[in-house]
Amino acid sequence: MRSNGMTLIEVLAVVVILGLLAATLTVGLSGKFGKARHEIARTQIGQLVGAVELFQMEQKRLPSSSEGLQALSAAADASYYLEASKLQDPWGKPYLYVVPGPAGVPFEIITYGADGQPGGESENADISSAALGAE
Repeated sequence: MRSNGMTLIEVLAVVVILGLLAATLTVGLSGKFGKARHEIARTQIGQLVGAVELFQMEQKRLPSSSEGLQALSAAADASYYLEASKLQDPWGKPYLYVVPGPAGVPFEIITYGADGQPGGESENADISSAALGAE
């Protein structure tokens, strides 16, 4: 007399197969999420550059080093206004604002990537407005 249920070995086989599938998808998708965050950071830096340039046109000056990018969220009625949450990179760290920028550019906006440290590759690579302008 055979029951209609599954044996323990069949259940374990299914669990192992599902675990391998989940691990494969997780590894594959984690790389895509890192690349997506990098693209989001590039886009946000472009928006920040535009907001700083609007600030410069309206205020006849760049935000100072002490004001930093927070100057963009100080006046809610200004055309350059950005919410304070937009001043953080996709990894939750504030964008860095350098005045004057390197190689004669007036300013630079930087994120150090996922690790928050200068240098790095892949998801840890730095993204700079000065480098984006050269692309």
